[in-house]
Amino acid sequence: MSDPRPPIKPEKGRRASPYAGRWVARLRGQIVAHGGTPEQARRAAQSARHKESPEISFMPFESDLPIDPIVEKVRAALPPGQPAYLVGGAVRDALLGRVSHDLDFAVPGNAIATAKRVANALESDFFVLDGERDTGRVLVTNPDGSRTLMDFAAYRGPDLEADLRARDFTINALALDAQNGEIHDPTGGASDLRQKQIRACSPAAFTDDPVRILRAVRQAASLGFHIQPETREAMKAAVGELPRVSPERQRDELFRILEGPQPGTCLRALDILGVLPVLLPELPAMKGVAQPPPHVSDVWTHILSVLAHLERILADLAPGYDAEQTSDMFTGLLALRLGRYREQFARHFAERLVPDRSLRGLLFLAALYHDVSKPETQAEDETGRLRFWGHDELGAQVAARRMRVFNFSNDEIARVQAVIRHHMRPHFHSNRMESESRPPSRRAIYRFFRDAGAAGVDTCLLSLADLRATREQTLTQETWLAALDVCRIFLENYFEKPEETVSPPPLVNGNDVILAYGLEPGPLIGQVLEAIREAHATGKVSNREEALAFGKRWLAELNSQAQ
Repeated sequence: MSDPRPPIKPEKGRRASPYAGRWVARLRGQIVAHGGTPEQARRAAQSARHKESPEISFMPFESDLPIDPIVEKVRAALPPGQPAYLVGGAVRDALLGRVSHDLDFAVPGNAIATAKRVANALESDFFVLDGERDTGRVLVTNPDGSRTLMDFAAYRGPDLEADLRARDFTINALALDAQNGEIHDPTGGASDLRQKQIRACSPAAFTDDPVRILRAVRQAASLGFHIQPETREAMKAAVGELPRVSPERQRDELFRILEGPQPGTCLRALDILGVLPVLLPELPAMKGVAQPPPHVSDVWTHILSVLAHLERILADLAPGYDAEQTSDMFTGLLALRLGRYREQFARHFAERLVPDRSLRGLLFLAALYHDVSKPETQAEDETGRLRFWGHDELGAQVAARRMRVFNFSNDEIARVQAVIRHHMRPHFHSNRMESESRPPSRRAIYRFFRDAGAAGVDTCLLSLADLRATREQTLTQETWLAALDVCRIFLENYFEKPEETVSPPPLVNGNDVILAYGLEPGPLIGQVLEAIREAHATGKVSNREEALAFGKRWLAELNSQAQ
């Protein structure tokens, strides 16, 4: 038997009239009022003509909104007449002409059972997200390998309008009826979308959930919107409530900021709002800390600039970027020297240490903290020049402590620590390249990646952003080319010749060393093996016999030094 309900087609179109997407009240065929919900339209009409009963209807769009086609399959899986509403970001994105594949549905009740029914109909995976709050998840794996997430939750309140009004921002308090495509907009979110503004659904939005302060900043940056003044004041007033939020939720919102567009602008906004002393208390100390030439700004301003430059560098090195479209000389040189590694960079950042957080976000976190210890390490050398000896090592420790507070994984902490700890090494080689025309040796390349591992790729990219932010308009072509050439040499070895200089295959093992030299098991075995690996990477040995001979000489030299 065919389904009599009209389909919701995933087509993009324009609004047919000023009332498109609104509920209208008609008296004798004439529109006399309108609203975001049927009840709003009815109340608006009756306030002027209280003795008459208007006809309430939804004004459709000229063409259907761009909705993921899977919503049609959800509709088909539901019993006819069962209320189910697509809510939040997916509806917001549809009104902006975008298709979202992260879908949230609100239903009156039995949400877990509804999710399970949909999962069975779509032959997809099903999970219970929150049994107490009646929330279930459907995970659909598409033919191209991509995934669509669909969460089903019971109303957070007595009805749909109460659920929507309890949400964070009006642009997210939108619902689309999955049965017929009608829009419910009780807080005026569609109007705020047109005005490109972020407005809280209620005065208590941020005290109810203070993490929304971070979310407002992130969504303003990602959408290119401004935050409405009253909402901004409410955010400031609720900053002191942030400690009530779990470290994990703070972490997740912060990380989305770092992964998203304009992280530097977002951090500046958080600073203005007074969030940093509460969320990232190590950062404010960088404000006003002077740096010697060639630095052109204090430490905090430098950090924000590094984030901005890093974002541009990653965009310039992304697949599909057309270097001919830029008139910036430094971007053109970047593309010429490193553009051939676009696909390798994409694969590098596609890897994950944990499922929900990206390496890109970790790199921006490292950039945010890479100079965090400059305030406490500043000192004058014998010539009176300001120095920051050891800020890289100490900064890695500070970042690790903050990440542990946020409950990042050990692997993530190690990655960020490696980037911060080694971020000065490319600068050392770049300075020597420019002043002495000396490229990194094979031994330097091997040791760099031995110590930094895969984080060496991130470290090279950070070093370039660091250089741009250090010198800004004073950066010369010669200095930039030297830095690019050093990074190209490191990356060429990592991406193209890993078995030669980065991680050569072992020529001998621990048992070989014990038998050949009559050693007892212990730390010395590892030292001998490392010396042989480095000799292999630098081209001093190439087979087992040469490796064992080298190890014998190395041990003899070690013994002579000890005597």
